[in-house]
Amino acid sequence: MFDSSRSAGHLVSRAQRLFAKESDRRLKPLGLSSGYIPVILSLAVEPVLTQKALVQRAAIEQPTMAATLLRMERDGLVERRADRTDARTTLFRLTRLAKSKLPQFFEQLDEGNAVALADLSAEERKQFLNILTKVIHNLGGHSLGKSRFGERRL
Repeated sequence: MFDSSRSAGHLVSRAQRLFAKESDRRLKPLGLSSGYIPVILSLAVEPVLTQKALVQRAAIEQPTMAATLLRMERDGLVERRADRTDARTTLFRLTRLAKSKLPQFFEQLDEGNAVALADLSAEERKQFLNILTKVIHNLGGHSLGKSRFGERRL
């Protein structure tokens, strides 16, 4: 019989849903949601990206990314413009409004992570993150690498 308490996939999925719920609670006062996190993180590191590049970095489906970008554009968080070298390509960037929210955005993500990992020692946190990175790699995910924001995140 299947034991969900011993299933890595089930536990990671449940943790992800709980992280999203906690992130939504923390980000709502900023006018943001957990669904915006992958886009904001990507554009905070690389200021101008195509929708295709955002799909690849976020590892989400094209229709989901298109809907997310439309909501973010409606909320004044991203702007789109045609690529000067290829008019068929649309480029996205964070707006001034979104950039002004980055310090609070990262603070809220840090605090949410601190709550989630509170009962882990520093060594356990390091191991946990290393193991998750290996699992993501094993499943064909892109290398997470380190960004100027990611280096200090736990």
